[in-house]
Amino acid sequence: MIVVTGAAGFIGSNVVAALNARRRADIVAVDRFRDVSKARPYLDGLQIQARVDKDDLSRWLGEEGGDVEAIIHEGACTDTTVTDRATVMAMNTEYTRMLWEWCLRAGTPLVYASSAATYGNGAHGYDDEADPRALEPLNLYGESKQLFDCWALKQSRTPPRWAGIKYFNVYGPHEDHKGRMASVVYHAYHQIRDTGKVRLFTSHKEGYADGGQQRDFVYVDDAVEATLHLLETPVSEGAPNGLYNVGTGQARTFAALGQAVFAALGREPNIEYFPMPEDLRERYQYFTQAKVEKLRRSGFTRAFRSLEEGVRAYVRYLEAEDSSH
Repeated sequence: MIVVTGAAGFIGSNVVAALNARRRADIVAVDRFRDVSKARPYLDGLQIQARVDKDDLSRWLGEEGGDVEAIIHEGACTDTTVTDRATVMAMNTEYTRMLWEWCLRAGTPLVYASSAATYGNGAHGYDDEADPRALEPLNLYGESKQLFDCWALKQSRTPPRWAGIKYFNVYGPHEDHKGRMASVVYHAYHQIRDTGKVRLFTSHKEGYADGGQQRDFVYVDDAVEATLHLLETPVSEGAPNGLYNVGTGQARTFAALGQAVFAALGREPNIEYFPMPEDLRERYQYFTQAKVEKLRRSGFTRAFRSLEEGVRAYVRYLEAEDSSH
């Protein structure tokens, strides 16, 4: 069996779908099912063996984990605006440590979601082979991920295979529930559909034009394939344990993203800029770009979709969703 946490969420549900495509149905889906089962239908139609509530997973592993061959840990509090430190640390740091310690005892591989948010404003670069202790995340979410990354790298005893995946700006199907934290592609599509225009943040930093803020946007299917590659590739085949960036390696502007959504919809661009909310200004990343040499050395040869290709695929999905409702 393969355990997937956050299975009713964005990347987690896409991981389950990708495992099904590999003819794996022996999946234990873990999430807050008491709260999200009706609100998130992403597992509908997918094959899973069992559902376990996240608060019951430790007990379940102790009683029924003998057949677990790997854990893919995607569950987290991903809202970068949350300020309740105890809650974020419990979910993103301590829960991951519980899974690590179980995998260590059981000799089971663990792949877990870290984040590009650990890199903060990028002053120290976006290098997954550099010492992460120097990084300065801009929010509690990034800090919680960094704390676990640093803890994991200090351990002398580890699961036989482990990888912390620093996802960059992932977008694609199954992010509807994320609200404000959903991708700009998702929001742009709905803004164009409803108003005919896209609203993007003005710049509050010298050297960046309005809409000139840059991100490494990665389509969710590509992020999932990289995740499963790191789970499936043995250390002996050039994929050492440790941290891995998962991004395209190419930063693009938000203005280019907006234009790509208009192009996918067959419309002329109509972009309006508005001031960034003050609660984001001091914690906003103006540039991210994954250094992906380590991922490529591990044997991951798949070409990442360009922004235009990924947006086109996602817009087709969103249009199909709209037409079915």
